[in-house]
Amino acid sequence: MEMNEIEQNDAGAASAEDVDSESSQPRSYQENHLYSSQHPVRRKAYIFDGDGSYYNQEWSLKEGKGKEFCWYHVELPKGKQKLSQLAQYLIDVLCPPLKLQDILSLASNGPFCGNVDGALVFRVNSPGPPSSNFTFRIAARVTEHSVITVSLGRVPRLGFSPANESLLYEIPAVESSDYGGDGVSSKGAMVIREHVLDFLLTMNHSEEADNLVPRSVSNLVVHIIDTHVDHLQDTVTKLEIELDSVEFELDLGRCQMIDDKKFPKMHLDLQRLLQVIAHSEQVFPRVKEKCGSKDWFTYEDIIALEELIALIRSLKENVRFIANRVSALQAGLDSWQSEQINKKLYYLSFLSIIFLPLSIITGVFGMNVGGVPWTGQDDPELKDGFYNVVVICVMMLVMVLLCFLFPGLYSHIMGWQRTRTLRKCLSINHKSYIRRTGVGGEPIQRRGYTRI
Repeated sequence: MEMNEIEQNDAGAASAEDVDSESSQPRSYQENHLYSSQHPVRRKAYIFDGDGSYYNQEWSLKEGKGKEFCWYHVELPKGKQKLSQLAQYLIDVLCPPLKLQDILSLASNGPFCGNVDGALVFRVNSPGPPSSNFTFRIAARVTEHSVITVSLGRVPRLGFSPANESLLYEIPAVESSDYGGDGVSSKGAMVIREHVLDFLLTMNHSEEADNLVPRSVSNLVVHIIDTHVDHLQDTVTKLEIELDSVEFELDLGRCQMIDDKKFPKMHLDLQRLLQVIAHSEQVFPRVKEKCGSKDWFTYEDIIALEELIALIRSLKENVRFIANRVSALQAGLDSWQSEQINKKLYYLSFLSIIFLPLSIITGVFGMNVGGVPWTGQDDPELKDGFYNVVVICVMMLVMVLLCFLFPGLYSHIMGWQRTRTLRKCLSINHKSYIRRTGVGGEPIQRRGYTRI
């Protein structure tokens, strides 16, 4: 059987090579790429024999026969495309035989689970921007002998590949300068670089090589939902690692190295993630109910769906806990910033204590009045000007101190002022009424026209 071998790795190290028809043991799965300006999508097509084996086939969208069943997967690109553009990609790939209502049920936003044209369709599509790492789209159309799935970007561990192609089955070695540039040490072990280890440590699951080959459509549906939950868990793990690094910086007192915009972005990402989890929590129980009425859906897979639903609920609580941690860290950073501002204000207050007496002295001796001491102003007519100004300043200072020391006195004075103003207004209104009505209270007859 002829195959095109393409090896894709979660660690970001991807290599491709062609295997001819004489290859007796193909090493990876086949991908049908439509990557161009009109069709930037990736397609995968599998056929399962029902006995634990699978094969790659051409993209035909045909259903299996007997025990066989087929799986067709479409991977939409993550970019700045609109929802209508993503729907056009699906129309180009899936029509025919699918109809417009099938495309709309797979491409629309929001949660959905129902029967469309005799097939079970469910989707968990978040309405966020497709370029965001916290926007998830997974949709499936399930029949008795075929499954069609659509995802936004690559979903880890969704496909299938032979075990001997997994990076996890390599013998690792520590990267050092003694090794050559080919990535393999002198002992024959594979050198795992630091950024690859950082990526692998964020994964809560193994690679595609460890996937169990489904023996029925129900096994395949559970596998699709399981990989979706794993993808969500990986995203939560990355958030926790990023949050741990921020806490480490705070513990070391290097708060100035933390960006102020990091926490608002974390809050936005967490809200998007909570929305996806809430959609999953809404859709998957309905999937379990509808699949329970199907003859081809096994009881063991129903139990597996119940476990995945419980895992989603626990994941939701974990995300809420992370949101509380982000709020606490943001409050701590705000407190640290307030403390820094208070220190700067303290320094400014200390400087004002130094310069305030100097400014008072310069203000006093800079007054443009006569009689200022030590200035040689001996004019008898102007000798009392300085003392008069000082007396006025002292009187104003005493009035201000009395208002602060005796608040009741200030309230009494303000009340008396309001009462006086009110009486004055009433007096003016009464005089205006007398002018309009006359002395006896009778209205004055006016000639010419009537005032309204």
